[in-house]
Amino acid sequence: MGRGKIEIKRIENPTNRQVTYSKRRNGIFKKAQELTVLCDAKVSLIMFSNTGKLHEYTSPTTAMKTIYDQYQKTLGIDLWSTHYERMQENLRKLKDINNRLRRDIRQRMGEDLNDLSIQELGGLEQKMTASLINIRQRKYHKIKTLTDTYRKKVKNLEERHGNLLVDFEARCDDLQFGLEDNDEDYDSSVAFTTGTASLYAFRLQSSHPNIHHFGGFGPHDLRLA
Repeated sequence: MGRGKIEIKRIENPTNRQVTYSKRRNGIFKKAQELTVLCDAKVSLIMFSNTGKLHEYTSPTTAMKTIYDQYQKTLGIDLWSTHYERMQENLRKLKDINNRLRRDIRQRMGEDLNDLSIQELGGLEQKMTASLINIRQRKYHKIKTLTDTYRKKVKNLEERHGNLLVDFEARCDDLQFGLEDNDEDYDSSVAFTTGTASLYAFRLQSSHPNIHHFGGFGPHDLRLA
């Protein structure tokens, strides 16, 4: 029994559709290769799957460009002329846009104003005014942002300075003083302890015979023991 006739319609199942495409694509490529070998034909095939994947085959004795050139020559058409004309049209449009932008820049700089009418000059003035407003707003925004940042830095420094002062005053309150008097030569020593292992001793020597009666020392009488 022969196989039943297969109805040619779109395969709804994606998996089955991909499997069928792969099998029949390979079959077509095999037939193209057989035509090339058996009949010395020049065959070129281009196929795109529904996912956009390209598959192609060209006879080993020729090239794809050669096939295209021969096709255009045989039919008397130019496949590239339309595409080239579109590219030229796009290029002209881009050049026009570039020229307008350059002219607009020159006019905003005060150049090429002689050919403008009163209405065009008024429109240019309005554009310049709007641009100036936007620039000023941006400048003031930047100034405000920088000012707020510096204020935060100053506040942080003031807080650190206050904390250092509090810590310094607390250390001063914890200082222990030791004073030793010598009735004979009025030599005195003061020892400071700061709660650490360091101990500093100072010797106060009298440089005046009557200093005991005045109860004070001169600034030059303080010596590190």
